[in-house]
Amino acid sequence: MKQAMIIMNPSSGKAEAREYIQAAEEVLQVAGYQVTVNETAGEGDATAFCVQACSEGCDLVVAIGGDGTLHETMNGLADQQHRPVLGIVPMGTVNDFARALQIPLNPEQAIRNLASSRTRRVDMGRLNERLFVNVVAAGSLAGSLSSVSSDDKNRLGFLAYLREGIKELTSSKTHPLTIIHDGEVWEGSSPLFIAALTNSVGGFEKLAPGAAVDDGLLHCFIVKDLHLLNSVTVSISLLLGNLRSHKDVIYFTAREVTLRSSEPVRTNVDGEAGPPLPLTLSTIPRHLQVVVPEE
Repeated sequence: MKQAMIIMNPSSGKAEAREYIQAAEEVLQVAGYQVTVNETAGEGDATAFCVQACSEGCDLVVAIGGDGTLHETMNGLADQQHRPVLGIVPMGTVNDFARALQIPLNPEQAIRNLASSRTRRVDMGRLNERLFVNVVAAGSLAGSLSSVSSDDKNRLGFLAYLREGIKELTSSKTHPLTIIHDGEVWEGSSPLFIAALTNSVGGFEKLAPGAAVDDGLLHCFIVKDLHLLNSVTVSISLLLGNLRSHKDVIYFTAREVTLRSSEPVRTNVDGEAGPPLPLTLSTIPRHLQVVVPEE
């Protein structure tokens, strides 16, 4: 019999994730899986459970939670000889990776999607010695978003990120950055650098409209200025899907990027606090197989 492991974060979805376990088990059992359920209790648990699933030869791993849970789960697949297919039931605040793959954001629909016969191979990103799923951001704005508490995420959803972002935009703090990509060098001051694997970042599905989950590229943005007035025009460009064309934004694609700074600079990785600079980012093309909706 095929083996499936469910990895569930009980604090996701306004702490409602447990309510969907039985439904997910039933769908998988009907599809012919013997199911094991593991519940995370702290940082690193999802990664450890996923490593266990790889070592036990599981055919499918299902992550029930937000982008942070998904980030940890996918890190358990790094450099594993056997990598199970990944199923996703998004229950976080933003769920960027699910958006990019058109996986339903409604938990009931996403659970039904686990029985889909269609999969898609997707890229993963490498950040120093760890993997990332969707996005790496560096700068003052990226650091402020990492400070949003779990309680605020559950209570306010995406508005929690928006509130922190608006507070940070009014300060217009920049950092000196050196960005090296595919043999080119950019040096200057910036409040925000973004490297995205998909078209959806922070719930905005038009950040990089040309990005595909399997194109092998990092889609990168250097924002040169974010004073309060300019932030309005940047926001409009973001909503219209033409941020790359804004006069104070530099856009490029790369397979490898190195970031350095002479100052301490905070980062945000898949919606959670990341390591400080320096960073080296790269892509692992078509590294993982994910269950996606039937065409």
